[in-house]
Amino acid sequence: MHGFGNHFATECHQGALPRAQNNPQKCAYGLYAEQLSGTPFTFGRGKNQFSWMYRILPSCSQGKFEKSTDNESMDKGLYISNFAAEDSRLHVDPSQKRWLPIKYPESSNSHNFVQGIRTMCGAGDPTMKNGIGMHVYAFNQNMGKTAFYNSDGDYLIVPQEGTLFITTEFGRMTVKPLEICVIQRGIKFKIDLDATGDELNADQRAKVQARGYICETFQKHFILPDLGPIGANGLANPMHFQTPTSWYEDTNDTWNIQSKYAGKFFQYQQNHSPFDVVAWHGNYCPYKYDLNLYNTIGSISYDHPDPSIFTVLTCQTDEPGQAICDFVIFPPRWLVAENTFRPPWYHKNTMSEFMGNIKGTYDAKEKGFTPGASSLHSAMSGHGPEEMVFEKATNSEDYTKPQFVGKDGMAFMFETCYLMKLTDYSKNPSNEDTTYVQDAWGSLQKHFDPSKK
Repeated sequence: MHGFGNHFATECHQGALPRAQNNPQKCAYGLYAEQLSGTPFTFGRGKNQFSWMYRILPSCSQGKFEKSTDNESMDKGLYISNFAAEDSRLHVDPSQKRWLPIKYPESSNSHNFVQGIRTMCGAGDPTMKNGIGMHVYAFNQNMGKTAFYNSDGDYLIVPQEGTLFITTEFGRMTVKPLEICVIQRGIKFKIDLDATGDELNADQRAKVQARGYICETFQKHFILPDLGPIGANGLANPMHFQTPTSWYEDTNDTWNIQSKYAGKFFQYQQNHSPFDVVAWHGNYCPYKYDLNLYNTIGSISYDHPDPSIFTVLTCQTDEPGQAICDFVIFPPRWLVAENTFRPPWYHKNTMSEFMGNIKGTYDAKEKGFTPGASSLHSAMSGHGPEEMVFEKATNSEDYTKPQFVGKDGMAFMFETCYLMKLTDYSKNPSNEDTTYVQDAWGSLQKHFDPSKK
């Protein structure tokens, strides 16, 4: 189903959706009616998000919650959500950072999606619904009869390698690199490496694997940015977002349901599939978007506009214009500005900038920022083009002509108003490009000459 923020309606069997009300005395086909609220009941109608699901058994048909003990990323503190408390695993460091691509697990070591998450940085406290976490993931195993939901916030998932076969309570999505998806707070899901979802053996794990990036927001939800004078159309167009149609299975298999709540991990078992929603309607539902469809805006006269013109989605604080997260991309595009330094300029930002490279070469970093790599330029830490890019952009006569940059490439940025804390994982030298600052800017030269204008 196409559209952004729509009130969708979908059913697997005709008449499964009640036509005149939400909660009839008896639902069709013997289903249960269950509402999932993504905002308080009393939010204004324009911001209220909820969905009604008509399912075989309600979510409360479950076993007892217990602490989760079978997840390496949880057990070893590799996935962190609470950045407000004093924690020896968290570190304050304003240094410009660049990290190598996350390594895949060995084929002899089985990691599913949740087990493969590694936290890079973050800020805030999910118990107060305030903050953000930025993660990478790499995994080589299907989730099988395990499902997961996040009580702490929403996931924006950016695949870098490997196709994700995602099953949710609302239906199924296939998300490939150069596509992104959002799975909101409280929605049960599983992410697999193939359409079967069955457990993979060692030989299969060596051939099928996936990695990418995650932005986790603890408050509010992603929306499309306002376009202002751009007008009614441009950037990410609503028609290009896709939401799954209803899909269900009716089984008596034992399922393990994992939950992240207040930064801690819990689990319970149930003897029926969590993906038993036969019909649903509402506007609180997962979706995906193809980044290739982005309508890029740029200058056709002079100067390099602010990178906010590349915003795909934004999650706003209560202060208009100040983002919990702006999801920004740097797609293939033409540069035509005259008498202009065309690459991204040198910058000290009140915002923190976490970047990743999905594919190809980023025009401000032609060396070192390989696909799968990531970087963090913390608030007020200087950054900008590397020396080679500066010299080329300043002196090349080709820059008097239109220039196509980013061919076959796609970099992105999670920009946030928060000051990031690093984790043990991101501070580990084996995961870091330790010569980044020297390689990028160590050879910059003085060109100042007061006798020449």
